[in-house]
Amino acid sequence: MLSLNLPPFQPKIELREGKRFIFDILRRQYVALTPEEWVRQHFIHYLVEHKGYPQALMGNEVMLRLNGMNKRCDTVLYDRNLSAKMILEYKAPHVPVTQQVFDQIGRYNLVLRVDYLVVSNGLTHYCCKMDYERRSYTFLQGIPDYASL
Repeated sequence: MLSLNLPPFQPKIELREGKRFIFDILRRQYVALTPEEWVRQHFIHYLVEHKGYPQALMGNEVMLRLNGMNKRCDTVLYDRNLSAKMILEYKAPHVPVTQQVFDQIGRYNLVLRVDYLVVSNGLTHYCCKMDYERRSYTFLQGIPDYASL
């Protein structure tokens, strides 16, 4: 798999019937190893191991209902009261982070109303903090540590 702009980690990868699977520490199971999943697993390990995010307060493939349709957020971080705090959206490394990606995560946020939105393709990462009073957002220089959220 492609080298990413994230710290390396030791993934658990299995080969089954000619297909590769990677262990997802949040779902506690092996999932198909796609380029997007490669980014997700790197990013989750980065958040847990380098930014202090509690693994127990994160969920992958979180279902939500939007305009009568079921959608799935790639990753959601919750606070200690189990309210959604951050939505993370991943794309494969060859997929550029465009306005469409921000529109997608913005639609999810219409339902969850989180404080932070993060988008990454493993090479480029964006994090913005929402300001609902001013109806605006601010792009941050990097991904904040969990303690500073």
